[in-house]
Amino acid sequence: MSASAPQNLAADARLANADLLPVDESQRTWSLWNMAALWVGMAITIPTYTLASSLVARGWTWQAAVGSVVLGNLIVLIPIALISHAGTRYGIPFPVLTRASFGVFGANVPALLRAVVACGWFGIQTWIGGFAIFKLLEVMWPGIAALPAILPGWMGLGTGEFLCFMFFWAINLWIALRGMESIKFLETYGSPFLLAVGIALFAWAWIRSGGLGPMLVNPPATGETHAGVTAVFGAGLTSAVAFWGTMALSIPDFSRYAKSQRDQIVGQALGLPATMALFSFIGAAVTSATVVIFGTRIADPVELMSRIGGPITVIIAMFGLAVATLTTNIAANVVAPANGFSNVAPTKISFKTGVLITAIIGILMMPWRLYSDAAAYIFTWLIGYGALLGPVAGIMITDYFLLRRHRLDVEALYQRDGIYAYHRGVNWVAMVALVLGVAPNIPGFLGALEVVEVSSLMQGIYDWAWFVGFAIAALVYVIGMKVAGDVPIPSPATAPVSGVTVDD
Repeated sequence: MSASAPQNLAADARLANADLLPVDESQRTWSLWNMAALWVGMAITIPTYTLASSLVARGWTWQAAVGSVVLGNLIVLIPIALISHAGTRYGIPFPVLTRASFGVFGANVPALLRAVVACGWFGIQTWIGGFAIFKLLEVMWPGIAALPAILPGWMGLGTGEFLCFMFFWAINLWIALRGMESIKFLETYGSPFLLAVGIALFAWAWIRSGGLGPMLVNPPATGETHAGVTAVFGAGLTSAVAFWGTMALSIPDFSRYAKSQRDQIVGQALGLPATMALFSFIGAAVTSATVVIFGTRIADPVELMSRIGGPITVIIAMFGLAVATLTTNIAANVVAPANGFSNVAPTKISFKTGVLITAIIGILMMPWRLYSDAAAYIFTWLIGYGALLGPVAGIMITDYFLLRRHRLDVEALYQRDGIYAYHRGVNWVAMVALVLGVAPNIPGFLGALEVVEVSSLMQGIYDWAWFVGFAIAALVYVIGMKVAGDVPIPSPATAPVSGVTVDD
């Protein structure tokens, strides 16, 4: 039985639906500027601001905090561009691409790992946007903070906060269910507005603190301060890489719509590093300025903006934060898990059903707890999931470029008995490489959760979790596949699907 497929592709219905099939040439409408706008829209968001501001709040210099973010994004741009190549060349999404290395059924493991992380991010971003709306309404109606409790106390969430969270959740859901063109529109036209909001916040801090000099005075050295060149390494660098380590995997979900390899590579290179550098600098500088302005460091921009000016200023600021959060949340945290869940059971779970699953899990993960403080956010959440996803990136990149020389049999990616079936649909070499890549970081993760005490060696390994996992998994995978001798490479003439534009 075959699913209805473009390009005369013979696809097993149990491995394909309309959302997982390769896109055809008519759907490749994303230009260089659309790809750049995608990253501008995703990067200008509250977690980007807090990535650097939280480090400053913990005693880092602003140079070290921003340096770790800039270097981390230059590094993560490399796997993003590499993994994007397959999406643009073959028109396939992330879950389908992973079938080449993990097997047609084994691909569900990395797809679900990515999906679960995205559900957590979806919840965090929705909580941030909802809280911004709550603060906006609190200015106009203070009584919203004193509404009768409807949730049990252990959830740690007031009624007003919960209602605003669910309202923003519904807005995200409505836009995501409208499909990729709505997402493209949101990213393209929302990005310039978001830049203006960030620059306005920086200008306010400049004026109120008395100039750039007072804004950038570093805090006194403390026991937590990471000084000098070492500040851009270790946990700070790993958290910066892991921040977009999710999109480094699932970027084919977007690059499949790019017009050419040039559009996806140049567009992303223009959009990601510079935007992250700018907005993280704003976060670090403004956080430093709050000491001068308010006498205390305020790393959370929602809390900060609720204290700026009168009601009109707060309303405009909170509206800007809500839009910033919306553009990131839809693109980065809905598309990938929706495709990932669809990949598990294509005949039963469509993209829209996957969106609903993502949204529901995002609530159940209680994101207000994940985002509770800087330590939990950076050293547990970011580095923790980096330990899971770094190995997946290592396996995918070495498989596609080193072993297969970027040649895939696209039709076989949709067949249960094709060359990517391996052993009953699972490539056990990839599974072993994934486990071995994750394993060294488990003690450090348990230490970060304060479940056990770990040695300085284990903590040091965990500080580099994404890099350690990437390197180990890549090495084990290459050696394992060479030993197994199970690397089928189609000829250049048969690799692309008929009707799909190929440009290397």
